[in-house]
Amino acid sequence: MADYDYDLFVIGAGSGGVRAARIAANYGAKVAVAEEYRVGGTCVIRGCVPKKLFVYASHFSDDFEDAAGFGWTVGDTKFDWKTLVSNKDKEIDRLNGIYIRNLDKAGVEILDSRATLKDAHTVHLERLGKDVTAERILVAVGATPFLPDIPGIEHAITSNEAFHLEELPKRIVVVGGGYIAVEFAGIFNGLGVETMQLYRGALFMRGFDDDLRELLAEEMEKKGIDLRMNSDIASIEKKDGELHLTLCDGDVIKTDAVMYATGRNPNTKGLGLEQAGVKLGMAGEVVVDEYSKSSVGNIYAVGDVTDRANLTPVAIREGHAFADTVYGGKDVKVDHSIIPTAIFSQPEMGTVGLTEAQARERFDEVDVYKTAFRALKNTLSGSEERTFMKLVVDAKSDKVLGVHIMGPASGEVIQAVGIAVTLGATKAQFDMTIAVHPTAAEELVTLKEKWQAPVIKAAD
Repeated sequence: MADYDYDLFVIGAGSGGVRAARIAANYGAKVAVAEEYRVGGTCVIRGCVPKKLFVYASHFSDDFEDAAGFGWTVGDTKFDWKTLVSNKDKEIDRLNGIYIRNLDKAGVEILDSRATLKDAHTVHLERLGKDVTAERILVAVGATPFLPDIPGIEHAITSNEAFHLEELPKRIVVVGGGYIAVEFAGIFNGLGVETMQLYRGALFMRGFDDDLRELLAEEMEKKGIDLRMNSDIASIEKKDGELHLTLCDGDVIKTDAVMYATGRNPNTKGLGLEQAGVKLGMAGEVVVDEYSKSSVGNIYAVGDVTDRANLTPVAIREGHAFADTVYGGKDVKVDHSIIPTAIFSQPEMGTVGLTEAQARERFDEVDVYKTAFRALKNTLSGSEERTFMKLVVDAKSDKVLGVHIMGPASGEVIQAVGIAVTLGATKAQFDMTIAVHPTAAEELVTLKEKWQAPVIKAAD
């Protein structure tokens, strides 16, 4: 190890890279981390944290309306975009400082530079104009938003730019069908922006339970979001201070802004991985084994750059497992099979385990329990928003295979439910759990009647 400048060199100071660097340093390794932008990565700087703050901001328009049913009189209200952006930036600065201090406390050297590989042990620091060597290298550079190659795409924004808009547009079109698209559609709509969402498929949120997908579409439309399925943009043109979007079917939509949330690509372009001998996948992801090791024995990768499960807690777990295994003498692998997930759509959703469709593909007999209802708060507020709960169960073993919920605080609920599903809880064990009343979550332990699929009779 004395032949190298560092025991471990981490490229990228996002959640996964920072966790790996800190834990490795705590085990006694000499560690450096290079970051070309800001410490904290996508989640802290331009992802989950600022997005959740924007989601909170967007809820107040509904909250003001709901208050009347509880006897409150709310006067004139006014929203100021610049105040929200400024306060968000202050919080991101605070978190950025915490990440830096934690690295410093662990003894990790932070290098403010883009880093690229020259070979399997040599890293070039562009801003500093020098090379350093390391026994092991960990790639944790995350992913970057994808933009299609269409005329006028330079006029579009992504979630990166959405956090820093100078002015809040009066109209916006959000393109995409994943959780980032539905979350931002809800954000803009809640802040008073005339919002349309386009998705090229028949129904958005592919990969999630079909009941959740269908109900979310209904609830978003109730809130005034114009959902257009089987729709995509062919070109974008700027005319007279507005954007003219020509759709693939020839229709033209006029708007003030268009935001693409059509997926993210592993951020490996120009990193030098190929010349170091690292195998990349079809999307440019670093191909790794169950210990996050690449095709080159001393080079590892964690987080979104591996395109396994692109979620911040997963990246953190992968980074920690890497450090425990390589520097802590432990044998730690990350189980990607059961991952509780929250989608901060409006209404919010939470999910863990298999969807109904996935369960029916893998198991001979599946029982489904589900219910939809108006939450207690909505009885006085007058809101027609529905809450939804669903359990997917293996009929033979009684094991709960999946839980899918929609409604307020679904993210908080699914975290606790995720523990039970991870431990292999059965439907009987859910049933024997005493309900917390009155809550929406109590439905998860009081569902009794199995859902029966409707019988479709052939026409005479």
